[in-house]
Amino acid sequence: MFISYKVAKASEYLVITGSGIDDIKLAKKAWVLLGQSSTIIDISPVNYTFEVQAMSSEKLAFLLPAVFTIGPRHEDQQSLLRYAKLLSCHNRQSNHVKDLVQGIIEGETRVLAASMTMEDVFKGTKDFKKEVFEKVQLELNQFGLLIYNANIKQLVDVRGHEYFSYLGQKVQMEAANQAKIDVAEAKMKGEVGAKLREGQTAQNAAKIDAETKIISTQRQGEGKKEELKVKAEVKIFENQREADVAEANAELATKKAGWAQLAQLAEVESVKAVAIKEAELQREVEMKNALTQTEKLKAEFLSKASVEYEIKVQEANWELYKKQKEAEAVLYESQKAAEAQKLAAEATLFARKQAADGELYAKTKESEGLITAAEAQGIYIRTLLQAFNGNYAALRDYLMINGGMFQEIAKINACAVQGLQPKISIWTTGNGHSGDGSTINAVDGSVSGAMKEVAGVYKMLPPLFQTVEEQTGMVPPSWLATRSVTSSNQS
Repeated sequence: MFISYKVAKASEYLVITGSGIDDIKLAKKAWVLLGQSSTIIDISPVNYTFEVQAMSSEKLAFLLPAVFTIGPRHEDQQSLLRYAKLLSCHNRQSNHVKDLVQGIIEGETRVLAASMTMEDVFKGTKDFKKEVFEKVQLELNQFGLLIYNANIKQLVDVRGHEYFSYLGQKVQMEAANQAKIDVAEAKMKGEVGAKLREGQTAQNAAKIDAETKIISTQRQGEGKKEELKVKAEVKIFENQREADVAEANAELATKKAGWAQLAQLAEVESVKAVAIKEAELQREVEMKNALTQTEKLKAEFLSKASVEYEIKVQEANWELYKKQKEAEAVLYESQKAAEAQKLAAEATLFARKQAADGELYAKTKESEGLITAAEAQGIYIRTLLQAFNGNYAALRDYLMINGGMFQEIAKINACAVQGLQPKISIWTTGNGHSGDGSTINAVDGSVSGAMKEVAGVYKMLPPLFQTVEEQTGMVPPSWLATRSVTSSNQS
């Protein structure tokens, strides 16, 4: 055997064994050396179609047609190695691989179906498919296979176990009966009066017939006793239905009377509605006639007013033209006079402007001087404030001294008190004589003990009475106090 270089296709792998390889080697392209052998495996998925026979928990057999798309798990290296070891020697279309896959699927499907009722299998097809898919996938993992797609077809009856056929017949009968019921209900809704209850009666009869047929079909092959029992039940049911029909007829008669009353009311209402509509239409016609007459009168008055308006406009235009010409003449004279006044005013304005410009220039220079002096004064004050280390009180005192403020204040205070002649009175009450020679009637100063405070009050009264007399001219009564001397020395 010579050395060769082999390349696999896109959906294939090379499986190489032999010298220098411990187990097996998978590659897309490789050199096959002496002492080595190579095999090509196809990893594309294959469809497997078969029917699985299973039995539900109620011992009902059924066929499960299924199509599984299965192939090696190409994205997992370990799964590819397991597939190459276990199944690469067989053709995937061979019965060996098909039997292997079918055996796994049948086993898991039967186990799962045995734990479910036929109703659960039939109604939960999606969940059933999902569980079968998951359980089969767990078994296929050991062979390195992957389920790419699983399609479970409609369940099929096994010969001798026509469950789905009977179920279909039941559904068809129920659909037919339901169709009859729907037709009866439609007729019942579309008809008024007696047709309503007739439809209900037909519906009930159809329902009884359907139930009777279902019971007779299910009870075929049973004994005579069961058949008689069914007939008795049917008879009882018919009697009950007859009672219901009688009750329905009575109710129908009641409703007919009510409907007749409603019909009469509707007829009366329709007559009244026609009369009301006629009155409304008549009112609209009268309103239209009145509106037409109004428009006609408006047109006549408008035409007359238009002619009078045109005449008045022409007359007004002539008067306006005459006044415009007179006003234009007056305006021309006024314009000429105004032009002369304007020239004179411009000359006066120019002279005043020159004088104002000169005064403005002087004021400007004066303000610039004041600004310069203020700036210099500000620099001077900032320099003094820095010299006093920011002490505003010291700066204020310095500026007041330097500006002669204290001297001015002293002069103002002196002028304020100049010419005043104060009047001063001195009183002594120790020995009954005042310091200026006045004699006052007072308590002797030699009083001591508890009467000392009373004596002090009496000593205070003479100067108080004198001050009141000097300020207001009022003299105390003689019984209260008198002065021995009419005048006192004042200084």
